[in-house]
Amino acid sequence: MKKLILFISFLCISVSIQAQEINELLHQYNKMSVPYITVQTLKMEYDQYIILDTRKKPEYEVSHLPGAIWVGEDFDAKKLNTLRHVIGDNPIVVYCSVGIRSEDYGEKALQAGFKNIFNLYGSIFSWKDAGYSLVDSNDMATERVHVFSKEWEKYLKTGEKVY
Repeated sequence: MKKLILFISFLCISVSIQAQEINELLHQYNKMSVPYITVQTLKMEYDQYIILDTRKKPEYEVSHLPGAIWVGEDFDAKKLNTLRHVIGDNPIVVYCSVGIRSEDYGEKALQAGFKNIFNLYGSIFSWKDAGYSLVDSNDMATERVHVFSKEWEKYLKTGEKVY
């Protein structure tokens, strides 16, 4: 029983440290110009959102949120407009590795007239660390997560890190 309590305590501390690290990172780099949505809220209401992956194609191919549409990190209004029939009136969630590139993409989408856009807080790293599933380019479940670079790997606490 003592070991179980120690393990649970360790797990809680680890999750708290990870959240604190990402929180500090987002406060450092983001302007909070795109409203955040938590991974927990997205998970509960998943089918209500159109999910856009704003990472580089190789990152997306390693793993992505199920059903996510790859749009890339460079905003292209024409490309996003071609998705209007898919998006309809649904709210949009943008994500990247931790939420910095996706904020940039979300800002540009808002400026281009898209509404109801949310940035996934902590993005794919927080999604994976919360225990939610990812799929690869063949829509098969995977533990692999592209961590963007050696510098960013410390923000992902679970899964298999890929560079």
